Amino acid sequence: MAVSLQVSPSRCLFDEPLQVKVTGLCPGQDVTLQAALTDEGGETFTSVGRYRAGSSGELELSRSPALDGGSFTGIEPEGLLWALEPRTPLRRLLRKNVQSPQRVDFLLYENHEPRGKLLATAAQERGFMGEGVRRIPVREGRVRASLFLPPGTGPFPGVIEIPGTGGGLLEYKASLLASKGFATLALAYYNYEDLPTKMKEFHLEYFEEAVNYMLRHPKVKGPGIGLIGHSKGGDLAISMASFLKGITATATVNGSIANVGATLHYGDITLPPIGVNAKNVTFPEKGVADITNVLENPLEEPHRKSLIPVWKADCKFLFIVGEDDRNWRSEFYAKAACELLQEERKEKPEVYVYPRTGHYIEPPYFPLCKSSFHKLVGLPVVWGGEPKPHAKAQVDAWHKIQAFFHNHLNQGATLVNKL
Repeated sequence: MAVSLQVSPSRCLFDEPLQVKVTGLCPGQDVTLQAALTDEGGETFTSVGRYRAGSSGELELSRSPALDGGSFTGIEPEGLLWALEPRTPLRRLLRKNVQSPQRVDFLLYENHEPRGKLLATAAQERGFMGEGVRRIPVREGRVRASLFLPPGTGPFPGVIEIPGTGGGLLEYKASLLASKGFATLALAYYNYEDLPTKMKEFHLEYFEEAVNYMLRHPKVKGPGIGLIGHSKGGDLAISMASFLKGITATATVNGSIANVGATLHYGDITLPPIGVNAKNVTFPEKGVADITNVLENPLEEPHRKSLIPVWKADCKFLFIVGEDDRNWRSEFYAKAACELLQEERKEKPEVYVYPRTGHYIEPPYFPLCKSSFHKLVGLPVVWGGEPKPHAKAQVDAWHKIQAFFHNHLNQGATLVNKL
């Protein structure tokens, strides 16, 4: 019987589970499964699982435990995805072109170490836009963005997705959210087209234009919209919720309650960037910094002037927190936000703190980025987290975010995607 490596489905969304099955092996045969993908920059990411075939010569990742010596151990159906590591240090897996899928190759070898001959191969395409999702470039006034609309006539609950300090236009989260039933605007705010090239100062009026664009759109269900921001995008989302109208629900992923990195203006209001204490930088490995404790405490003077007045917000909040976030103290910020809101008799936010989870909490099955170049800091930094718990946190957080928005933006409607 010929050896067969089956990966299904052959094409799916990136956040969907992986199914891998091998048949035709000898009972108890040792084999090595390798996954490999090449990103848009030409970087190769690989992972390895070591397995032993069952008594019938079959192997199924949902039931067969990975043995010691590979990238992961135990029963981990998606381990080959979340354990991917770049061959070049300090690289993070990103996807800019969401209109084409990411190919992942799977290779099955004899033995463990050293590997024997190649027994079988398979490939899978993991996409970012579900069937029928539409991508619409937005050049409305000053707003530079892409709107992703789910299939159907709508209207749909609306969400604006705001990225971190990398700049540019990133669409992979917005396109995946649209695949779950949300009209999602991937918003650029600097280093894109005619927007400012650097993070020096931002005007909240720009973000207000984006909110108003969504509130007016015939495919967006009112009366309010949702915001989701990661890292710097998190504090921008909190600022929007605190000063702007039309925000019903705000989710932050490892965000800050202080204005970070650039001066923020809104009318005659100015929030300076929170102070930085460079003496608190440490170097756990040569040339790679740990900046966890660099930012000053926004609850203490004179740094309170950078504190975002979250207590002024009239919306629901969700805080997703990696307990091992090394970018800054996300858990501290989430707890402080809860206290500030409750002091003003506002509803307590939903807060989920994930142990051994780092800064880049992505959609499911993105591999952990252990360290990479920080554009604002100008150095490579560690991001925190451990691969397996980080991976499980990403799956749970992704479901929590969807449920949060469905609950507050789409009350009374049938969920598009059952969680």
